[in-house]
Amino acid sequence: MNFDTAVIGGGPAGMLASAFCALRGKKVCLIEKNKMLGKKLLITGKGRCNVTNSAPIEDFIANTAVNASFMYSPFYSFTNTDLMELLSSEGLKLKVERGGRVFPESDKAIDVRNTLERYALKNGVNKIMGEVKAVKRLSDSLFELSMTGGKTIRAQSVIVATGGISYPGCGSTGDGYRFAESLGHSVVEPKASLVPLVTKEKYARELMGLSLKNVAVRLMKNGKEVYCDFGEMLFTHFGLSGPVILSASSHIRDGAEYSIAIDLKPALDFKTLDNRVLRDFEKEKNKDFINSLDALLPKKLIPVIVELSGIDGRTKVNAITRQQRHEFVSLLKSLTFTIEGKRPIAEAIITSGGVNVKEINPATMESKLCPGLFFAGEVIDVDAYTGGFNLQIAFSTAYLAGMNA
Repeated sequence: MNFDTAVIGGGPAGMLASAFCALRGKKVCLIEKNKMLGKKLLITGKGRCNVTNSAPIEDFIANTAVNASFMYSPFYSFTNTDLMELLSSEGLKLKVERGGRVFPESDKAIDVRNTLERYALKNGVNKIMGEVKAVKRLSDSLFELSMTGGKTIRAQSVIVATGGISYPGCGSTGDGYRFAESLGHSVVEPKASLVPLVTKEKYARELMGLSLKNVAVRLMKNGKEVYCDFGEMLFTHFGLSGPVILSASSHIRDGAEYSIAIDLKPALDFKTLDNRVLRDFEKEKNKDFINSLDALLPKKLIPVIVELSGIDGRTKVNAITRQQRHEFVSLLKSLTFTIEGKRPIAEAIITSGGVNVKEINPATMESKLCPGLFFAGEVIDVDAYTGGFNLQIAFSTAYLAGMNA
């Protein structure tokens, strides 16, 4: 089978890249090894699919943790507004939630997947379900893709949109890295990003299932702050998770000691919070300390905080000293956990690492080493924080690859 362009990988980047390429009148095939397109897309945003963010493009650059400068051209070439207008024009109703996160109005990721697939097929994309085993360059303008079962596909250009190695059950098994290396590219070692964190302290496990909203977190590297964020988090049987924790994980590298300090009351500075606690203590002065905190903290958190405060839970509130109260307030402003590591990459939302951006033209997504070879999406060494920014990376790079292949 012969095509102008072969797109490997039927995720969000692959579907959109193939659609734009076909829109230019090219004969395009989209190859996917799973039984359906966009399998991983179905689990994004807890099944709701946070397609992008409504923030200005400058914020997209600021929220790109790795190789942000590479994304200037893609982000400005195909913006979040462009994406939302495209999806809306194809019948997908969208809504904007807290933090600028954009979701389908239905809260169903499958509606996003179906819209992208329909758009690709409507534009004339040929869908091929099968697995590419190898990509070979036969000449300056011809590639050969070897498929399982002995079938071959030939194309003048190839777009690799195979994703990373997170959630391998969805088909992200690193095939794109292998294809890139076979064609002369270098690959930055893939590692877990946007992944839950394992903590040393046992009290994280005791809080398992507790979700906190509107907290601030500070990630400390060897005692120095390297990242801060505000939002939601979750305690788990192994440590910490939730949006602010996942974003913090992007900054953790091997060879350093990390800790996370949680400010349970970020809207109040120390003095204001101390005054609040003092007022609460006045109201509850004849109660035991452990029974006086219901208005201040979630019920599940109270025993842990009392233990960490060093104040006996049966101490009467009116017997707590000023020094003890100040130490208690300090604890509320900086509940600290030692990070022992990250959860396995199979649990990561995205992969950090991938095809070296120095070897890709950011204005076209074409390889600088192998003309006719293009890349789109997570296979490239670019990643961002949570909030829809990573999917926009996929869509923006896909646009350039599809318009230039």
